[in-house]
Amino acid sequence: MAGRRAGAGALLALRVLWALWALRTAAHPQCLDFRPPFRPPEPLRFCTQYSAFGCCAPEHDAALAQRFGALAARVDAAVWAACAGYALDLLCQECSPYAAHLYDAEDPSTPLRTLPGLCEDYCLDMWLTCRGLFRHLSPDPELWALEDNRAKFCRHLALDDVDYCFPRLLVNPNLNSNLGRVVADARGCLQLCLEEVANGLRNPVAMVHAQDGTHRFFVAEQVGLVWTYLPDGTRLETPFLNVSRAVLTSPWEGDERGFLGLAFHPRFPLNGKLYVYYSVGVDFHEWIRISEFRISKDDQNTVDHRSERIILEIEEPASNHNGGQLLFGDDGYLYIFTGDGGMAGDPFGKFGNAQNKSALLGKVLRIDVEHNEHGPLYHIPPDNPFVGDPAARPEVYALGVRNMWRCSFDRGDPVTGTGRGRLFCGDVGQNKFEEVDLVERGGNYGWRAREGFECYDRKLCANASLDDVLPIFAYPHKLGKSVTGGYVYRGCEYPNLNGLYIFGDFMSGRLMSLRENEGTGQWQYSEICMGRGQTCAFPGLINNYYPHIISFAEDEAGELYFMSTGVPSATAAQGVIYKVIDPSRRAPPGKCQIQPAQVKVRSRLIPFVRKEKFIHTTDSTPRPKPRPTAQAPTKAPRRRRPTAAPPAPTPRPARPTPRPTSPTRRTGGRRGGGGRRRGRPSTAIPAPSDGAVRLVRPAGLGSGRGRVEVFVGGRWGTVCDDAWDAKAAAVVCRQLGFAQAVRAAKRAEFGEGRALPILLDDVRCGGSEHSLLECAHAGVGKHNCGHEEDAGVECSHQDPGP
Repeated sequence: MAGRRAGAGALLALRVLWALWALRTAAHPQCLDFRPPFRPPEPLRFCTQYSAFGCCAPEHDAALAQRFGALAARVDAAVWAACAGYALDLLCQECSPYAAHLYDAEDPSTPLRTLPGLCEDYCLDMWLTCRGLFRHLSPDPELWALEDNRAKFCRHLALDDVDYCFPRLLVNPNLNSNLGRVVADARGCLQLCLEEVANGLRNPVAMVHAQDGTHRFFVAEQVGLVWTYLPDGTRLETPFLNVSRAVLTSPWEGDERGFLGLAFHPRFPLNGKLYVYYSVGVDFHEWIRISEFRISKDDQNTVDHRSERIILEIEEPASNHNGGQLLFGDDGYLYIFTGDGGMAGDPFGKFGNAQNKSALLGKVLRIDVEHNEHGPLYHIPPDNPFVGDPAARPEVYALGVRNMWRCSFDRGDPVTGTGRGRLFCGDVGQNKFEEVDLVERGGNYGWRAREGFECYDRKLCANASLDDVLPIFAYPHKLGKSVTGGYVYRGCEYPNLNGLYIFGDFMSGRLMSLRENEGTGQWQYSEICMGRGQTCAFPGLINNYYPHIISFAEDEAGELYFMSTGVPSATAAQGVIYKVIDPSRRAPPGKCQIQPAQVKVRSRLIPFVRKEKFIHTTDSTPRPKPRPTAQAPTKAPRRRRPTAAPPAPTPRPARPTPRPTSPTRRTGGRRGGGGRRRGRPSTAIPAPSDGAVRLVRPAGLGSGRGRVEVFVGGRWGTVCDDAWDAKAAAVVCRQLGFAQAVRAAKRAEFGEGRALPILLDDVRCGGSEHSLLECAHAGVGKHNCGHEEDAGVECSHQDPGP
């Protein structure tokens, strides 16, 4: 027994060592601006080895070439003849896709190296022939002092992680085999990251934009409130729309009724019209309502609530399967997605609502809301498939759907336009399968005859006249029990994601993707996981999310988001909006810049404060955050699934033991329907504490100098130079581990931090404080200055002398 225990212990130790090695060697390309590398828009002329992929745009490459030329002019010709190659090597490492590793820049709170980390053998060779070159490449006096001691000199230039030292990283297969591609783990799971963009929402069911150039986004809560968010992330205190008194919903988890959909008219900038989809009811009678509103003449950020006109109402025989999507197509028509009326197995009539062309439930509807100021509130598009059929409602565009939850039109490839106008929908299943459909004019999507690829009602399924359209993808309930349809990514920022359809499951919390094989037309499935190790260790990114995925969204620029919650109740403010990030590659700097049109704001602004944290783990399996309460999860807030239906459903799994409240997320949550369960991560990287500081400076600047940025309330920001003096500089330098403050820099000497908020102004220190927050100041976030007054410091490990 003792031998077995010893053997088991050795095996466990080996597994731990393997996990640590895998974490340490996992590729994590990152530039000096703490973002992923990119493909330059044109070949580089100086650092040509990084023309295909790296961290330099042509402008940066030209600046390095200029530095190289200036260096050649200062160095003795004989020395330069022997050492120019070394100079080229070292300068161009700012363009390496692993520049952040080479310059020790992964931790934003520590100063950048002035030279890249060198492998020992390379450093020793360079020291023998060209050590005089280092003085011209680095202003670091500590490095100069070690110049005559080869061993200490090269130890100073070494990296703790030898896998990333130059030039070894150039031939390291772990770092180069998938460079620039979306990384998949050993299970084939695509590793992506997230950025938190909004929080504290009550079941956020929709996020839409107005396509008016302002790049605002509007977030709808199930209770009937819609909020306006500006491009900088701030929220307006006054709701954009408030129909909460009319909306029918309740606090109980699983209520599918409520405010469910929102769409802006394609000509909203001209006519100010928008359309909403919500549940209403009186006594025991319930129905869904499609209404038109107009924007207020006095405020572009609020709706004129008196302008509501009811376009369409449809009676609901049960409280579930309410549908809820509204979309405008490229044809200018309004598409409405209804559920089958609820209960189990669509029991209404001989064949159910979904197969009944004379019923509006279980359908995709298409109507024309143009020119409706006088006469009918909507018209029928002349090419609707059942126009002229006396047995069908002319509004019907497609039929045979159970409860399509979240649909989207493909914007098409940004270069070729391929795929534009395709209509993707997730249709929630009954007992066995969830499906993703491509909706076409006149298509019959099979329900209740078929669920996924299999028969549900076998008699109806055998009817040869059904002629139903099969889904492009279906998955069993061991993977999830309530599909949430998503989007085909067509944004600018992450080229590798182009053409990837990303969707999820409300019950299991899985993020999933499909990519079409253009040759065969088949769709290839890949699960999406949160990146392991350092994959998501970029400032501001996270690798975990709440498990109940409610909806997906695009912003005006085409970037992709999803909304989820920890408590699926219309009154629980646990909803968060996440932006999907590809950590492997971004677009070249400047390509995706937007210039939002100005919009006058009358409401008070509420700044966004991040609350979610990065979790350090070697596990890249999809791990949503656990519920913030001890109560066990329940059903989807829109898609309650009955417990009995013909044929007999699979048994409902037993409720899990309630879990205690946890202050941090895990990267995995409960999986519905027998899905896999995975362990919790064992360690976490602590977030910076309030008052932490870092120095940010242009590339090539010496250690200990830079713009001061301070961490307060979950975000980094700059400090204004009003009252900025040597005593304040001393506080910063001491925090960063420097012995002395050489001087306090003003007037944005080390660059302007325009991407960040200004957090401190009028800072007055005595010099002995532990952080700037202990000094007197105007208050966090209060200032009367601009970024042209960003403060900086110059620190040193040595006494600067008299």
